Amino acid sequence: MRYLLDTTVLIDHINGFPPGTGILARLFEQSAELFTCDVVACESLSRGDAEERRLVRSLLDALEYVATGPDAARWAGERRRECIARGVRKPAVADALIAGLGWQLGATVVTRNARDFESFGLPVLGYDPPPAAAAAGVNN
Repeated sequence: MRYLLDTTVLIDHINGFPPGTGILARLFEQSAELFTCDVVACESLSRGDAEERRLVRSLLDALEYVATGPDAARWAGERRRECIARGVRKPAVADALIAGLGWQLGATVVTRNARDFESFGLPVLGYDPPPAAAAAGVNN
């Protein structure tokens, strides 16, 4: 099975949020193909202190890195435009690019924010948000 990890998985794992650490541990135990990409690397390294960024780099190194190519970017743009035209909440460009790469790889997107990716028609493996974020309606 192939899985593309969203930024939320890395951040939740580094922060010790049990659903995030648990899902990542299960995926590693399954010997699944685990992918990351340019968007996830950029987002996950854009926050945290030096130690958190060191841990993120270590986790990124354990994943197979795949760059977003032209076909995935075009697919992402077309699907994002379709979502907007259908009146579905406007997907973030970063989420659209992650979805495009998931489509290209034939991978399931793993995320805390399942609804951000479901509108793209991709397989999604979601998990619960942290309680404080869920109560506040915050995704990241």
